Amino acid sequence: MAIIKRKPRNPSLRFQTFLSSDDITTTKPEKSLVVGLKRKAGRNAYGRITVRHRGGGAQKSYRIIDFKRSIRDVEGRVSTVEYDPNRNVRIGLVAYTNGVKAYILLPEKVKVGTMVSAGQDVEAKPGNAMPLRKVPVGFTIHNIEIRPGEGGTFARSAGTSAQVMAKTGDYATLRMPSSEIRLVHLDCWATIGELGNADYKNICWGKAGRTRHLGFRPSVRGMAMNPVDHPHGGGEGRSKSGSHPQTPWGKGCKGTRTRKSPHGPFILKRRKSKD
Repeated sequence: MAIIKRKPRNPSLRFQTFLSSDDITTTKPEKSLVVGLKRKAGRNAYGRITVRHRGGGAQKSYRIIDFKRSIRDVEGRVSTVEYDPNRNVRIGLVAYTNGVKAYILLPEKVKVGTMVSAGQDVEAKPGNAMPLRKVPVGFTIHNIEIRPGEGGTFARSAGTSAQVMAKTGDYATLRMPSSEIRLVHLDCWATIGELGNADYKNICWGKAGRTRHLGFRPSVRGMAMNPVDHPHGGGEGRSKSGSHPQTPWGKGCKGTRTRKSPHGPFILKRRKSKD
C-alpha cells in the first residue's frame, strides 16, 4: 500500500504522510455488524484512570469482527474491503453461501471476489482458517488462538504474522511477530497468511492534532516536573539525579522486567536476545 505525501500548503501538512485508500471499496459498514462504542478515557469500572494519556478523539463505532471464524465448512466471498477505525488493518466483509455475513481481518493477496472458508479440511491459502494441526510447517499465520475456542488473540495488527516452526506431540512451535518462540496447542485455530496494510508503521503523523483524533492525550516528561510530582523532577537544568528511569510512583521502567515468570512452560525463547 502506497504512502502519500501532501504538498506543504500549510505547516501542518509539511511532514504528514498518509496511507493510500485505493483498496477501500466502500465507506458504509454493514449495519447489522456495527454497535455503539462507549468512550472510557482510560478509566476502569470505578472511574479511576488506569491507562494514562487517553481520552477525547473522533467519534467511532465498533465493527464486530469474527475472530473465532465461527462459520465453518461454508464458503464465502469477500464482497467489500473497508477501513476500521478501531484497528490499523483493513477488514473484509465476507458473504457466505448460507446467507450469513461476517467481518474478517484482511490478509495480503485477499481482495474483493476472493473465496475464503474455515474448516478442518480447507485448502491452506491466505484467508482460510483451520486448526494448527492442519497448517503445514513453515507457513505464516495470523489471528492465532492461545486457548482452543477462545478466538484469535495473537498477530492481529497490520503487517504481522507468526510462523509455524515445528510440531511436537500436542503442541506447535511458533515464532511470534515479536521473535518470541512459544508453544501453542494444535487444537487452536489460526488463519493462513500475513496481514496487509504493512506500511502503517511508516506513517509520519506530522502534528499533534492527528494523534489527538486517535484518542491520545499529551504526555509531560517527568524531567520537566517538580520533585513533588515525579522522581525525575527538580534540579538545576536537565537531571534525573543519577537515578534509573522510573514511573511517577517510583517503579522501574524502560527495560525493567515486570513479568513474574519470564519463561513459563510455553515460552521457549523470550523476545529479548539476552535469554
